[in-house]
Amino acid sequence: MSLADKIYEFANEAMNKKLDEKTEEEIKKRVVDSIYVSYGARKADPVKISLETLLPSKGKLNSVVYFYNRKGAVDVVTFLNGCMTRYLDYNDTYLSKEALHPSDNIPPIISYAHAKEMDGESAIRAINVSYQVVGALADAVSIRERGWDHVTYISISSGAGLAALNGFDNKKFVNTLNLAINNNISLRQTRAGELSMWKGCTAANASRNSVFAAMLAENGFTGPGPIFEGEMGFFRQVSGEFDLDFSRNRVLRTMIKNYPVEYHAMSAVDAALRIHNKMKSNRIESIEVKTFSVAYKIIVKDAEKLRPKTKETADHSLPYIIAYTLLYGEPNIGSYNKETLEDRKILDLIDKMHVDVDPEYDKMYPEYLPVKISVITDLGKYIEEITVPKGHFRAPYDWDDLLNKGNRIMNDEDQARDILNAGKKLNKISIKEFLDVVNNVKVKR
Repeated sequence: MSLADKIYEFANEAMNKKLDEKTEEEIKKRVVDSIYVSYGARKADPVKISLETLLPSKGKLNSVVYFYNRKGAVDVVTFLNGCMTRYLDYNDTYLSKEALHPSDNIPPIISYAHAKEMDGESAIRAINVSYQVVGALADAVSIRERGWDHVTYISISSGAGLAALNGFDNKKFVNTLNLAINNNISLRQTRAGELSMWKGCTAANASRNSVFAAMLAENGFTGPGPIFEGEMGFFRQVSGEFDLDFSRNRVLRTMIKNYPVEYHAMSAVDAALRIHNKMKSNRIESIEVKTFSVAYKIIVKDAEKLRPKTKETADHSLPYIIAYTLLYGEPNIGSYNKETLEDRKILDLIDKMHVDVDPEYDKMYPEYLPVKISVITDLGKYIEEITVPKGHFRAPYDWDDLLNKGNRIMNDEDQARDILNAGKKLNKISIKEFLDVVNNVKVKR
């Protein structure tokens, strides 16, 4: 049996049985979370550029852009909603051999389900398929070290979720994967050096292409296969051989972000925040940080992380994030503007910081997210060690935590609650009804 056939069999079975209550509840939380973070990004430069570039748009299938109540072809809308969901680096995370953001799969499924006038329960089951597939891929093999971006896996998982949502037979399902994967292998350069706007939008592009693939496959269009095992297929060109294990529930191991920072910095924010709240002086003499290898490679080692010039680099810079938090407290969606990036106090603290990898921490990752920060000031020394940040699967968000996050982003508890309440009953309403609530939010353009 080919790997694409195995994914089909898993997806077909998953779509035809009722989800357990816990998994369904957690998926609903992640849908709501994705809408909250999209609100925060609705006026971000790449979103505005994309709106201006891609709208007006009209296709055979059309959906609606979050918060703008503007319609467009479903693949275009998927890209726009996906950019909003991902841009702030505030959506959920899964950590394993590959680190990625499973909720990148939500915009294509929500947008496609809206275009086809589907119900919320079907969308939830399709999102579950995408989460399980992308988690299984992340557990199987890392493609990061081979020079490929984890977003490549979103091409596979969003294609699987969309094919499952459509109820495709084996042939159409496999061809959706063939078409979604073949031309959507993403270079890791996206996350190397000084990071660009594309960092926050490349997953949206992957899922946009999966929508395009599903639309073609539905009408009989075929794609190159076998896409994994073929002579020039995924195994040989991208990943090496692997198998997928669908025996674990990956949804329950995804983590909602408590701060808008790259997830490997989440414990560092908690530790730095504790020190910030205890310090009796801002006259910091030195900062020592202990972390693990994956964090060091992704958010420390590049020279650009010491002087980030873009929002995209700063929220992937452990030195910047720690310095900001020690000085100003909890980072928020306004922590990466031009003035803050040039803040002399932050830059001076970065120069006083030394980051090392602790081999003992490497043994703890990815089950834990350990960090130790030691700060010496003119009035004393402060040390904090964190292994499990808030929102981690060992310290998960409840609905009140999620509402608090929504209110922090939207600064309007009533509107945040409206979205949360609609999400809570997503399994009992249509996607149109859900997005009507989203687009009834009063926003300042």
